[in-house]
Amino acid sequence: MRITTLLITAAATVATTAVGGAATAPAVRSSWYEQLRKPAYQPPRQVFPVVWPALYTDIAVVSAAAIDELGATGRDIERRAYRNGLALNLVLNAAWSWLFFNRRRFGTATAVSAALTVSSADLTRRAVDAIGGRAAPLALYPLWCAFATVLCGHIRQLNRRAERS
Repeated sequence: MRITTLLITAAATVATTAVGGAATAPAVRSSWYEQLRKPAYQPPRQVFPVVWPALYTDIAVVSAAAIDELGATGRDIERRAYRNGLALNLVLNAAWSWLFFNRRRFGTATAVSAALTVSSADLTRRAVDAIGGRAAPLALYPLWCAFATVLCGHIRQLNRRAERS
């Protein structure tokens, strides 16, 4: 994997973290968030700052390897499709934070989370096609996003009055 590609994918995930974090950080410390009803299976607050950096690292490293492999093997159309898929995925990722935490649009956030899950599964499929078993760590990403979709939808059900229309 080329260092240049890794720097680009890492910068993209860091930017996603910053954009999403700008909506998330103030909200999770707010009384609004504290008062939301949450399902019993929601992980403790301390889990999220551990899980997301690990997932973003997987996204950056696996994506860099996949992009470089696709370029090295002359699969330029697939390489472009992977890059576009990664860009869409990261936009959906950051958008979810803004919709849920800043706009308090739980229904829309759930739909975006579902789209993010599909996008993450597609990204994983593309990475496996490009680099085989080295893409295995990325498989955790759509699993986490699927769990987050269920959690988001359940939070919506529990807090219909707290949702902005």
